[in-house]
Amino acid sequence: MRNRYYPLFLDIRDRACLVVGGGKVGARKAKGLLAAGARVIVVSPEMDAAIEALLPDERLTLKRRAYLPSDMAGAFLVIGATDHAELNRRIKKDAQAAKALCNVADQPQLCDFILPAVVNQGDLSLAITTAGKSPALAKRLRRQLQAQFGPEYAALTALLGAIRTRLLAEGHDPEGHRRALNTLLDGDILGLLRAERTAEIDTLLAEALGPGYDYMGLTAEPIDSRQ
Repeated sequence: MRNRYYPLFLDIRDRACLVVGGGKVGARKAKGLLAAGARVIVVSPEMDAAIEALLPDERLTLKRRAYLPSDMAGAFLVIGATDHAELNRRIKKDAQAAKALCNVADQPQLCDFILPAVVNQGDLSLAITTAGKSPALAKRLRRQLQAQFGPEYAALTALLGAIRTRLLAEGHDPEGHRRALNTLLDGDILGLLRAERTAEIDTLLAEALGPGYDYMGLTAEPIDSRQ
């Protein structure tokens, strides 16, 4: 059986994203887009207090009026968050004409993409989808994963990213990378990070990677989070 959706993560930093609808759903969508670095325009005659609370963010623009097709100009991604069926269909049609990706909340048939339930720990993101069949199940699984993958996974992801960046800069071979990182993971680096046992982390780093690798030094280095 084919998957209906192709899973991917979009880089929307500094991209123009349009949210039509100023209620609680629109507020959630706008907040998520801003968190991913997008430039967000919300169009609605009325704005929920949760949207108003986002206003200090200079990347957010509010248009306090009814939606117009011209609002699509320059939009990379569009989210329809209204409770008006006819308006939602018009948003989809206009987005298609503007060649913008479109999602209409709770209307999978009007969507180019659907938004998964997400667990975020730093640069680690776990996405769950039921292809729109059961949002309740996706939310339940998210709660379970949130409990399983705690803040220590953010620290682990940052550390492994810093190690990878340095190894690549030093020209180490890929097979050597894999062996070293597997040594760290097999050595319960996650448990040591959870317990904040820095001295033991440094010992494990030295065993796996050799001298010159220490936790404080590595985590102070800038890394590319898209790796």
